[in-house]
Amino acid sequence: MPFSTQQSWDWDDRTPIYVISVAAQLAGMHPQTLRQYDRLGLVTPSRATGRGRRYSAYDVARLRYVQHLSQEEGVNLAGIRRILELQSEVEDLRKRVNQLLAEVQRGVGPMATQRVSRVFSAGPAGDVIAMGRQQTTTRWIRTQPLELGPR
Repeated sequence: MPFSTQQSWDWDDRTPIYVISVAAQLAGMHPQTLRQYDRLGLVTPSRATGRGRRYSAYDVARLRYVQHLSQEEGVNLAGIRRILELQSEVEDLRKRVNQLLAEVQRGVGPMATQRVSRVFSAGPAGDVIAMGRQQTTTRWIRTQPLELGPR
């Protein structure tokens, strides 16, 4: 196979390409700050073969966001860590919702086997009753006032 000077690179914003000094400069921080954020788990770069940190464009943007929260919003590092965890959780949940919506639209997955349309009703104790479309329910009429408990 002959040597080709053209290579196909699949780079995106999560491709680790920056060494710590370049990432620090791009984020406007000292490299020691990046090391501290790595130890705290705020920004976790990839590791090169020699264990050197490699930052992606996404990591640099995250560093800037951490800096913004810390310096301009006054959030401490523990608060920043929690904010980032919650944002990550929301992102994961959005991906899962999109997967489930795609399954429903394609007619696959656990919901595809349940082609029966369901109607739900509330029972006398507030419990939920699943019924088929053709079923009728007994109408519950409360003759006594509803007691909500001590006030």
